Amino acid sequence: MPVTEKNILNRLYFIAGGMFLFAIAVVVQLFNIQFVEGDKYKEMAQERTLRNATIAPSRGNVYADDGSLLATSVSKYDIFFDTKTVKPNIFTDNVKALSDSLSIMFGKSSAHYEDMLKTARKNKNQYLRIARKLSYADYIRIKQFPIFKLGAFKGGFIDKVKTVREHPIGAIAERTVGYERKDDKGYYTRVGLEGAFGEYLRGKEGRRLEQKIAKGQWKPVSGDNELEPQDGFDIISTINVNIQDIAHHALLEQLEKYKADHGCVVVMEVATGEIKAISNLGRNTQGKYYERLNYAVGESHEPGSTFKLMAIVAALEDKVIDSSYVVDTGNGKLSFYGKTVRDSNNRGYGKISASEAFEVSSNTGIVKIVTDFYGKNPEKFVNRLYNMGLNKTLDLPITGEGMPKIPHPKDKGWNGLSLPWMAFGYGVSLTPLQTLTFYNAIANDGEMVRPRFVKAVRENWYASEKVFEKEVINPSICSKETVEKVKRMMQNVVEKKHGTGNGLYSPDFSMAGKTGTCQKNYIIKENKEYISTFSGFFPVENPKYSCIVVIHEPDRKIGYYGADVSGPVFKKIAHKIYRDTPIFDQVENIQEVEENVADSYEQYLDKARKYKTIIPNVVGMPAMDAIPLLENLGLRVEIKGNGKVTKQSLEAGKKIGTQKRIILELS
Repeated sequence: MPVTEKNILNRLYFIAGGMFLFAIAVVVQLFNIQFVEGDKYKEMAQERTLRNATIAPSRGNVYADDGSLLATSVSKYDIFFDTKTVKPNIFTDNVKALSDSLSIMFGKSSAHYEDMLKTARKNKNQYLRIARKLSYADYIRIKQFPIFKLGAFKGGFIDKVKTVREHPIGAIAERTVGYERKDDKGYYTRVGLEGAFGEYLRGKEGRRLEQKIAKGQWKPVSGDNELEPQDGFDIISTINVNIQDIAHHALLEQLEKYKADHGCVVVMEVATGEIKAISNLGRNTQGKYYERLNYAVGESHEPGSTFKLMAIVAALEDKVIDSSYVVDTGNGKLSFYGKTVRDSNNRGYGKISASEAFEVSSNTGIVKIVTDFYGKNPEKFVNRLYNMGLNKTLDLPITGEGMPKIPHPKDKGWNGLSLPWMAFGYGVSLTPLQTLTFYNAIANDGEMVRPRFVKAVRENWYASEKVFEKEVINPSICSKETVEKVKRMMQNVVEKKHGTGNGLYSPDFSMAGKTGTCQKNYIIKENKEYISTFSGFFPVENPKYSCIVVIHEPDRKIGYYGADVSGPVFKKIAHKIYRDTPIFDQVENIQEVEENVADSYEQYLDKARKYKTIIPNVVGMPAMDAIPLLENLGLRVEIKGNGKVTKQSLEAGKKIGTQKRIILELS
């Protein structure tokens, strides 16, 4: 064989061998991809085209005690159209009808929508925006339009829902209602009731499979979810909308009048500890007031003369004095280690009873009582305060409670000034709510109850998941005898002409309380700043509510005494509650009404399950329970007012006809 032919054959053999080896490698690789690493590559492909998307649940509502909404989640829907998904014959046959429906709903011409849809179809647009921020009722309506009603897979219907938290009554009590926010790392910021009860409100997330389409957008693979979200529970708070409104505006008016830095007011139900109103207003750089921080819960400060109640209770309970005990206030000055305690009356009050010393808020009188009887054993005085729980937090569900400070003789830093300064509210520290809780205990015949912000956690207005009962912190902070004596003193503060709160007296309704004026930054003599306080209860004969008003840094040129600055807020709240809210127990009547509403609701459900087209009786129901119930039946709901439903335009029990609009009048 010639050399040339041999070389050609060798080359052919070499090429054939290489191809054979390449073929073997391809087969091996295919085998590896198909059988060895097949699952891995399938998963990678699915990750690029499919995803398991999270469905946020509907967060529970926060209600006032009468069913009025304090916070609710409102769903807003963006609607898109995948024009490529729809079969040609379905698109051609229904595009005109769909355009007509969109025209009726949104106001633009049918020709406009038809041209838009056909152009998008021609351009193979898989994410055409149809509408933004639709309400739930409009969302249900648009889902039934031609083509769209076929769903995501056949009809190209894509919806994106965004939940917005709204406060229907505005910024009133906004800080106490609070919020719960989750950052990108999964950490929560929790404020107020929203934060404290987030585990109930937030619900559980759902899952649905989504497919990647054009321009990096995703759409549901089907109309069914892999895991349905579970909506959060509702919170029924103790807040009373009427009392809250009264308290908020009374405080705001006084802050503006005295150009104060910030202030708070709390109204508590004496017997139960339920917080009926809480307002916290701070001034911004523009001089406007808003719910800035929860001062009532979180701001611990020297209480000043309101602490004299604690001091006089301790002395009475230890039986070192009686209310008639005579104390010599002299010329209104007492000196301790070069420091002077002064009365606001520069001439002094001379010899007066312990009761009068409290009623005129004599610093020297109260300090002299405490130092005379506890000077050699200050631990006895402080231990009495500890026994009444003044050194402990209230253990509130709301985060951020300020720490009380009641120094003890064994503490580092205790000195000869500690006891006399404590007697009239300096060197100690309490939050407004901690102070009010003590005052409330006096109004409640000595029983100290924990302030309560929430009545119940409920799946809906009728079914309770958890009920929060009254909690007793201390069944008796002092004897009934002591309680009656200090109640009379607090009444005299307002009713007696010598009382520091006599300017608040009204013959139309009774109040009892204590004024407080505390100097801030008292080490600095220039630019003195004050905290003005009034704390007490009403009516005197059968206390229903306790209340504290604290206003920081009022303009001294206008006024700074507690009786002048904070007292009028207390009086206005008490007066308006007397005028607008009956002072009697309505629990039985409320329960009866709720039971009747629940019965009618259950009766409706029985009918609805059977006939599916019955108009329900929603009178007496909270608006946010009534609205979704009616909208799910295809009715368009219009509301007037807020709170519970008092009247409905379509008669209950009738079959749903062509009239799809129902008007609800709310209380």
